[in-house]
Amino acid sequence: MRLVTWNINSLRLRLPLLEKLCATVQPDVVCLQETKVPDALFPQDGVRALGFEHLHYKGMKGYNGVAILSRLPLTPAVNTPVWYGQEDCRHVAATIHAPGGDIAVHDFYVPAGGDEPDPAINPKFAHKLAFVEEVTTWFAGQKPARTVLVGDFNIAPLEHDVWNHKQLLKIVSHTPPETERLNRWQQTGFVDAMRHFVPPADKLYTWWSYRNRDWRKSNRGRRLDHIWVTPDLVPDLASMSVLEDMRDWPSPSDHVPVVMDIGQQD
Repeated sequence: MRLVTWNINSLRLRLPLLEKLCATVQPDVVCLQETKVPDALFPQDGVRALGFEHLHYKGMKGYNGVAILSRLPLTPAVNTPVWYGQEDCRHVAATIHAPGGDIAVHDFYVPAGGDEPDPAINPKFAHKLAFVEEVTTWFAGQKPARTVLVGDFNIAPLEHDVWNHKQLLKIVSHTPPETERLNRWQQTGFVDAMRHFVPPADKLYTWWSYRNRDWRKSNRGRRLDHIWVTPDLVPDLASMSVLEDMRDWPSPSDHVPVVMDIGQQD
């Protein structure tokens, strides 16, 4: 199964980029974040024209929104919690009926958290911390198996997941309260599949701000997008790539897709 995760930053706006992406890498499953489209307006025809007959999504107008697009049959998960008491379309899950056996896929868009890393004065940061805590508690009681967890977590946990560790320790996405919570979430039964291929001592980014006019020259990136798997899938991890060149495509997202092959590809 070839899986892609991507914060597309508006599905309807970047449907042509999704088409180009799919023609380039031929994924079986695509997990999107920030689709920014209510369910009634989801472009089903355009997505199905790309070969994805099986869809599961939650969306709202203007922001948030997650979607799983699959060439393989899927069964939607219908009992996922309402995180932080808000149905703000940040999580969708399904069982993918892959040739090598069923795989549960969870697609998350974690709150960004605003600019001030103080939950006492910034409700957005408080929301982010509480969201990760709730998700951690839920997964701790699940004992997940044959599970892939992907998405834009809006947290770069490791020193070399950011362009300057010391400088970003007080910047939302790399602060200790966030990274410590993300590590506890991962410890509920997951392995960092991207770092399975790229050692923690090597730089690894998936996001570059729109504010950087020459993003390649400055390379002030962060790894905000993640793929985790349960240990039983680690032997099946075949390859991983971060599609950095897509940051140069016309009207790009500020995130680039991550591609993961699970099992040997045909």
